[in-house]
Amino acid sequence: MEEGQGAPIMKKQLATAATRRSARVAGMPAPQGLYNPRNEHDACGVGFIAHMKNVASRKVVVDGLAMLENLTHRGAVGADPLAGDGAGMLVQIPHAFLSEECGKLGFTLPAPGDYGVGCFFMPRDDAGRALIVDLLEKTAAEEGLAVLGWRDVPVDNSCLSDGVRATEPLHMQVFIARPADLDEAAFERKLFLVRKVVSNRRLELDDPRTEGYYPVSTSTRTLVYKGMFLAYQLGAYFTDLKDERFTSALALVHQRFSTNTFPAWPLAHPFRMIAHNGEI
Repeated sequence: MEEGQGAPIMKKQLATAATRRSARVAGMPAPQGLYNPRNEHDACGVGFIAHMKNVASRKVVVDGLAMLENLTHRGAVGADPLAGDGAGMLVQIPHAFLSEECGKLGFTLPAPGDYGVGCFFMPRDDAGRALIVDLLEKTAAEEGLAVLGWRDVPVDNSCLSDGVRATEPLHMQVFIARPADLDEAAFERKLFLVRKVVSNRRLELDDPRTEGYYPVSTSTRTLVYKGMFLAYQLGAYFTDLKDERFTSALALVHQRFSTNTFPAWPLAHPFRMIAHNGEI
């Protein structure tokens, strides 16, 4: 082949390759300057594991954490290499574990299904936190529900950067007894109502000391552990998840890649019922 004869063929091959790439990222701008649509990433990582016969075990939790770490590539990290867009796990309430822990705090849990657990991000301000606790206990009483006690969720924030720690909430769990005249479905509705009323009343207070409050989950069946983490940080941060007594028959995990919203503690997944890999 004479010099220059291969140029048209090469240009055609490059054009074909470019067409294939643009088809994969349709709707995005053409490559220009330092921008190339091939470098765009989206879609969070979601995983689910469960025992088919609903048998709780330590293995399900461990495998859930491992699965989450395997989704690291589906999440985002900031210029701060320790600042992730968010990660979390939804599990069944580990009754035996929580029963022991609550016993150490001076209150007794009834049988599984006869109580609900609320998980909350709480204000770091002591007065603001006291306002939320009082608000929730009064609202529960109005609905005929008895608060059994509160638990501070232990964490190890040494895995977080200074920037993430600056926005870190405190983590608390509240335990609420099911009245004898309510079945599980009715009790779940009551827990939902308490959560919504507390959130609305907190907004009506318009007290900056309560900033940082967020209801992570309230249920008779499940708990959610989540935060502004990278995948591997979830198990390192929440020491509950590393406890050999902590078991579940299912684990729903999520590693976030935020698109049209900024990373924030409340926006990490899973939410109370779902985890998804697109914007809703």
